[in-house]
Amino acid sequence: MLALFTLLTAVSSAAPRTLLVVGDSLSAAYGMDVSVGWVRLLEERLRQDGHHYKVINASISGDTTANGRARLPALLRHHRPAIVVIELGGNDGLRGLSPEQMRENIRAMIAAAKERGARVLLLGVELPTNYGPKYNDKFRAVYRDLGTELGVTVVPSFLDGVATDAALMLPDRIHPNAKAQPRLLDNIWPTLQRLL
Repeated sequence: MLALFTLLTAVSSAAPRTLLVVGDSLSAAYGMDVSVGWVRLLEERLRQDGHHYKVINASISGDTTANGRARLPALLRHHRPAIVVIELGGNDGLRGLSPEQMRENIRAMIAAAKERGARVLLLGVELPTNYGPKYNDKFRAVYRDLGTELGVTVVPSFLDGVATDAALMLPDRIHPNAKAQPRLLDNIWPTLQRLL
């Protein structure tokens, strides 16, 4: 009986935990092969650093926080992640949608992930300056305030050092190119490490 218990314990400890990324085009490797996207690079770095995680990329280009909120419950049931990375909001902002509704959608996603026992990493993005300081301030505050209110880890500016460098952006000046992907991973890695 003891031998069987030891064997079962060894098997269960060897099973990888799951890290789920729910995002938009920034995480779906828009405009490039998915093999060079930051999520695939994350998978490689986790393995190289000895972290036993399976990475599921459930990101869809064009997704809003409302779409992510609708999709998340099924993803949580199916994958049972230990960590959920939420990278959404950019499309809400670019479409001028309500920051208050965006806040409620992300709040619901965080609550759903926590109810399933997952730790959450929230990735914030910045909007172009032409959206005006008032809207941009409200948009930026969504990530900061939810981090404080719900006690989740936040990377305030996922695109830090990327969005302002034309050499790291596609011609549309909205999406990072392949050269930017390692920098995107570097932007989140120190924060993510604390959740692993």
